[in-house]
Amino acid sequence: MATSVEVGTLRNFIDGASVDAADGGVDDVLNPATGEVIAQAPSSSDEDVDRAVKAARKALDGWGSQTPGERAAALLKLADAIEARGDELAELEALNAGKPLQAVKDDEIPAMVDNLRFFAGAARAMQGPVAGEYLEGYTSWIRREPVGVIGQIAPWNYPMMMAIWKIGPALATGNTIVLKPAPTTPVTTLRLAEIAAEFLPKGVFNVIAGATRPARRWSGTTTWT
Repeated sequence: MATSVEVGTLRNFIDGASVDAADGGVDDVLNPATGEVIAQAPSSSDEDVDRAVKAARKALDGWGSQTPGERAAALLKLADAIEARGDELAELEALNAGKPLQAVKDDEIPAMVDNLRFFAGAARAMQGPVAGEYLEGYTSWIRREPVGVIGQIAPWNYPMMMAIWKIGPALATGNTIVLKPAPTTPVTTLRLAEIAAEFLPKGVFNVIAGATRPARRWSGTTTWT
């Protein structure tokens, strides 16, 4: 596994900007293949979570009110950017997760790009079928609207690809996101947030790093409304 990238100090990505953890704490990030320290990541607290949720709530109305076509266009641009920067992202993921570089290039980058393009198309194909004619002069139908702020957790084994699997459908349907990568593999998800900020309004996609603390345990996907 040969890579040429350097990582260094990481920062949370909240409200369209890279920021330090509120208390300034950091955790070492290791390359699991070598045991080498490759970066220091923010050790986030409840204060950081609250800041990210506040940013996501603020962005929700604007993002959720965009047309499916507008949201689809943003996802397609993100897919194109990931494809264009595939070598850089693959090198980061190889360090981040201790994987063979070529395996990331061959197996993960194309799947991520395809997933985003799929949900960009799906965003424009959602239907609102008529549910019934129950009273004279009235028609009932199903209307699909964003749920709200979605809290997501990405695992350590496919950090970036599984993050994409989560954010694609959530963003396509007008939700905003606070995503927490596994504490051992935050590198690529934070880089993904920086790239996504080129195409998404600030606050739509927020990423915070750090180990889970007793005061706040996340499991699966949470919705804040």
